[in-house]
Amino acid sequence: MDLRFSAEDEAFRTEIAAWLADNLTGEFAVVKGRGGPGDEHALFDERLAWERKLGASGWNCVGWPVEHGGRGLPLSQEVIFHEEYARAGGPGKLGHIGETLLGPTLIAFGSDEQKKRFLPGIVKADELWCQGYSEPNAGSDLANVQTKAVLEGDEWVITGQKVWTSGAQWSDWCFVLCRTESDASNHKSLSYILVPMKQDGVEIVPIVQMTGDSEFSEVFFDSARAAKRDIVGEPGEGWKVAMGTLAFERGASTLGQQHNFENELKAIIALAKENGAAEDPVLRQRLADAWIGLRIMRYNSLRMLSGAQKAELGREALITKLYWATWHRDLGKLAMDVLGPAAELAEAAPYALTGLQRMFLFTRSDTIYAGTNQIQRNIIAERALGMPREPRPAPAAK
Repeated sequence: MDLRFSAEDEAFRTEIAAWLADNLTGEFAVVKGRGGPGDEHALFDERLAWERKLGASGWNCVGWPVEHGGRGLPLSQEVIFHEEYARAGGPGKLGHIGETLLGPTLIAFGSDEQKKRFLPGIVKADELWCQGYSEPNAGSDLANVQTKAVLEGDEWVITGQKVWTSGAQWSDWCFVLCRTESDASNHKSLSYILVPMKQDGVEIVPIVQMTGDSEFSEVFFDSARAAKRDIVGEPGEGWKVAMGTLAFERGASTLGQQHNFENELKAIIALAKENGAAEDPVLRQRLADAWIGLRIMRYNSLRMLSGAQKAELGREALITKLYWATWHRDLGKLAMDVLGPAAELAEAAPYALTGLQRMFLFTRSDTIYAGTNQIQRNIIAERALGMPREPRPAPAAK
């Protein structure tokens, strides 16, 4: 694996950096650096307009094949795009779930009709998506979902509850993992259905976070309807499709996420120099350790992403969530320690949180969502190392 970029790659870097510098100005200057962790509600209309400009200019979904509306960029240039987007202060993308999760899943598993119907709306940012996986009793244990879908004529009728659904209140569609095959085992009874959110059978209840925002919600399906044709794969193939979606989640956009982490680290280092915290040898060493950890994260991600991108996770990919979640949580704590007593103060009315305060509160969730650290360790042990499954508790006596 060659971690260096070619002359062609660097020419592309110059092109996208210049485009971003020219366009993140004027009416879009206000969105720079907004919409990140703990700031998801910020400037919704302005950010949506920005994403539609990206789509009209061919800068959404850059790694998708050309025939599906992307640029078909090689991995190296896809990585460069995400790095330069973060470096320029590109705002958090409202359509990232469609672009990085649902879109690649449809390209891999969807019908030609589904690709023609749904992919253009993602590229243009005309339709926003959310993910209907977790439930109150099926978070990390995804195979235990209880939401049901029953086929009635030409429609699926969906009943159940999802939770921690990011962006549900803004979304037009949700890809829902639900149970359709009542006589099959847990994994083989699941299906992956595309459900419109704007209908009477869908109720969205935002969940207020410590930051004061409600980036995610509970979603209740009460005989909600979806077209028969809007199942991805066959009935009972939902587990395979859902695992493909999770594999795509570990894609090249993770390198852009890491550049956002680097922006946060630079802000903390600048603060430490300004307020004198950098003179503390313990804090100085922690800053150095954070810098080293971020470089390790980058090289491991580049190694993981080398080669063809497939709808399955290689063993190397299984460490990434555990690593970055733990690192980012620790960075949030480091930010508060560098701030010192000021970390507990809101500056003045209206007493809004600062960027670092929001980041700290959000990072408390990093080691919980998308699979807790404990679950990640089980996955590494069982799937990557081939160790015996953890003993399950015996069912309670009746």
